[in-house]
Amino acid sequence: MTSSARRILSLLLFIMLPTAFPAPPQALHPISTEAQAGRALFQRSCSGCHGDNARGGRGPDLTSGKWRWGGSDSDIVRNIVQGIAGTQMPPFPMPVEEARSILAFLRFQSSVSDEPIKGDPQKGRSLFFATAQCSHCHMVGGSGGRLGPDLSNIKDRKKVADLRKDMTKPNDTLREGFETVEVEFRNGKVARGVAKNMDTFSIQMMDPQEKLHLLLRNDLKRVTRLHQSLMPPTKTEASGVENLIAFLLKGSPDDGPGIWKPSPDFNVSFERLKHAAREPHNWLTYWGDFRGTHYSGLDSITPANVKSLKSEWAFQYGGSNVEATPIVVDGLMFVTGPLNNAAALDARTGRPVWRYNRRLPDGVHSQCTVMTNRGFGILGDRLYMATLDTHLMALDAKTGNVIWDVIVDDYQKGFSITHAPLAIDGKIIVGITSGECALTGFVDAYAAATGARLWRFHSIPQKGDPARATWAGDSADYGGSPTWMTGTYDVETDTLFWPTGNPGPDYDGSVRAGDNLYSCSVLALDPNNGKLKWYFQFTPHDVHDWDANETPVLIDAPFKGKPRKLLIQANRNGFYYVLDRLTGEFLLGKAFGNQTWAEGLDAKGRPIVKPNTDPTPEGNYVCPDASGNTNWSSPSYDPKTGLFYVAVMEACATYTSETKPPRPGEAYTGGDAQVDPKVGTPGAIRALDPLTGNKVWNFNIHLGSASAGVLSTAGGVVFAASNDGNLIALDARTGRELWHYQTGAQIQSSPIAYKVGGRQMIAISTSSSLVTFALP
Repeated sequence: MTSSARRILSLLLFIMLPTAFPAPPQALHPISTEAQAGRALFQRSCSGCHGDNARGGRGPDLTSGKWRWGGSDSDIVRNIVQGIAGTQMPPFPMPVEEARSILAFLRFQSSVSDEPIKGDPQKGRSLFFATAQCSHCHMVGGSGGRLGPDLSNIKDRKKVADLRKDMTKPNDTLREGFETVEVEFRNGKVARGVAKNMDTFSIQMMDPQEKLHLLLRNDLKRVTRLHQSLMPPTKTEASGVENLIAFLLKGSPDDGPGIWKPSPDFNVSFERLKHAAREPHNWLTYWGDFRGTHYSGLDSITPANVKSLKSEWAFQYGGSNVEATPIVVDGLMFVTGPLNNAAALDARTGRPVWRYNRRLPDGVHSQCTVMTNRGFGILGDRLYMATLDTHLMALDAKTGNVIWDVIVDDYQKGFSITHAPLAIDGKIIVGITSGECALTGFVDAYAAATGARLWRFHSIPQKGDPARATWAGDSADYGGSPTWMTGTYDVETDTLFWPTGNPGPDYDGSVRAGDNLYSCSVLALDPNNGKLKWYFQFTPHDVHDWDANETPVLIDAPFKGKPRKLLIQANRNGFYYVLDRLTGEFLLGKAFGNQTWAEGLDAKGRPIVKPNTDPTPEGNYVCPDASGNTNWSSPSYDPKTGLFYVAVMEACATYTSETKPPRPGEAYTGGDAQVDPKVGTPGAIRALDPLTGNKVWNFNIHLGSASAGVLSTAGGVVFAASNDGNLIALDARTGRELWHYQTGAQIQSSPIAYKVGGRQMIAISTSSSLVTFALP
């Protein structure tokens, strides 16, 4: 093996940070029978990389107690059995009992007690946040500075002697992402900071004032690696060092985020979010704005030049089943991956500035959710991500450090969250995934500063509410009505619009007679208290799994000669709706796709259901299939053309029903929907007149998609994606194809536009990577 290859392997850090540590005096620690069995297993499966005694070889030392990927018993067992994605640590699919035996051996090998913690944690806390000024550069519990590493969980990686050495001899060990560099610009100006990342062509650096600099090497005269830490050796007396160590290893009752003052050079305020259209170079929310228009005001890419688009850079998520839409703020792009990993990227080069990896528990119910994540919300200098294990967390936008992490509900019941939170004035709004596992949905609001829950609205009426009578018997207790997609927000009326999904069981309506409120609806909520202003139910007593979680898009337009504030939605059930968003009044409805289940809508918007379209044990054939004529893929409203663009699917299915008792946390669908293979899953990008629902143009695509959406731009180009991996550019007025690019992977997300370095960029996630495009 070459020396360069050895260096690369040493950086991969299979399970933990490599550190030599003295051998334990094992004579004082008799080995257990389980550990003896683990030793034999280890030597057979693990010693090739980690050495016979687990003290390192090509792989790191596993006896030092410094675990990079989690040091709990469950973390280590999971890492053995499942491996660690993105590293050279492969999975070893052995029985869990054998992995526990290896764990026992590793614990035995590192059984020398660390020297005792001598200091006082409270005194150490005072030193950290005041006298010693450690918090000027380091965070603990979400409080402190950004220039140095986050020390919140340092006890999982360091021991007493390690910390003492780090404080007294900081230059001996330089952590990746915190190496000091000095750059000289062409004009002779010199800057110094820590290199968050660098490659042959770029460098991403944080200066001592915590400002990020995203630099191209061609703009620099030199880049000098100083091979030293910005942290000077501590001047604190020995007892103070011990107190600091005690605080870092034991913690303090007062740990946690303090008063929040967003960074002056990075602050996505509520005012900025309200007026996102004034910043077309950015993409500040999941939808691009609060109204859900998925429209960009950038106009550099036009029908005349779009054929010259070239791929610019790509970022690998390190996983599959990516459904994320990024957000972009002033040259930084923020992305989430399928298992709640995340990264901040230099939006010009794609180079990561930081990464966050979440270790999900084993018990996440994959049968009750989709194992993915769709994006961030942002407010101030914090990013908000909801997780598959049903947490809501705030990350520092400059570093990825965790500021707070709160439990929304118990994932072990079957709950999860996959959508991007909606950040509004001081509040973070999230829903829940609960439609297929005999659970019930809700919408929550949390304080952006602290993570404290402010209110909860239940999407199935609670006992005592007259609307609960729309559920027969006790069916409301298991009725679904999930809230699994990001809502929209009307700044002017201070109203939150949140869509809801199917009642449960999906296909067996016999056990839940009634309209089943508030399933398959849009809820107008007061964001200050969670009170319901009004609701509109698109599909009463849905029996086809036609969630109404499609985007409620907000537009202002004259309707029948009168200015109106409108809510428009292309619904999964095949009908397009126009509502008055002040009152919920139904104004217009029209089929926009191939549907065979309803004659139309009555004067109040209620569907006129055809006979023999409900699922039965024998089956009934209905169009569309359970994925609907559209789904959660982003539609787009273009204020310049006045058109509404929708990703359409036109499959059909045979729907069957089956009565089973509900068991919370287990699949509760009550039947099935089998897609007609003769029809297949054709799709289209369709432009509608939003005031009439009439089709203006149509562009057929080979495979329709429930998730690949549409972006319209001020340049007159609509970007769309297909399930077969194509990114497509269409003329916004005519639907004529202008350009396409085969990404080589399935696309399950929607494109965005942003501007960096004076160039308009188009970005979209494929199933495993994020790709970007720009004009030469």
